[in-house]
Amino acid sequence: MLRERLNRELKTAMLAKDQRATATLRLIVAALKDRDIAARGKGRTDGIDDDEILSMLQTMIKQRRESIDMYRKGGRAELAQREAEEIEIIEGFLPEQMDDAAIEAAIREMIDSVGASGLKEMGQVMAALRTRYAGQMDFAKAGKVAKELLSA
Repeated sequence: MLRERLNRELKTAMLAKDQRATATLRLIVAALKDRDIAARGKGRTDGIDDDEILSMLQTMIKQRRESIDMYRKGGRAELAQREAEEIEIIEGFLPEQMDDAAIEAAIREMIDSVGASGLKEMGQVMAALRTRYAGQMDFAKAGKVAKELLSA
């Protein structure tokens, strides 16, 4: 399970005195605990599942990419580098990401399986993609491709 792997990697990073990995993994574990607490409020006593953890990790990567852009615009190369190092650590917990061709093929398959014929069904297509390909694709990119395909 991903949760145990995160905790194991945190202990390893602490023993190795790897400050960047330790700090990043602590942020991940803290975010995971926050999500678990929120899930308990909804009656899920065992916390969030692996798919939701993968989604959380992708969100963390997206936030860091946005921060890198802002740091570079602000002339803060050292902070942009730190964010890039954190992205590398977080990506180590994600399954291999799909390339552009695979994303397009998956979207075409979902459009057919859902029976979508226009932009009105884009929400259904994206929901099906998130369920089936959690952690495997960049959903911002997938959304653009889905919009193009459904608009045609």
